[in-house]
Amino acid sequence: MKIVIAPDSYKESLSAAEVAQAIEKGFRKFSPMRNMSLFRLPMAAKERSKP
Repeated sequence: MKIVIAPDSYKESLSAAEVAQAIEKGFRKFSPMRNMSLFRLPMAAKERSKP
């Protein structure tokens, strides 16, 4: 099974890469499936410009 982990950041606390890493760690620790491929694709938030 292939699983894509593509989170956004948690504003002012965790980057998208840190969130993706935590999710992957949870999958690997608690999932009964051992034959899975996890792909981390952290989403980059676009900066919003003020008008």
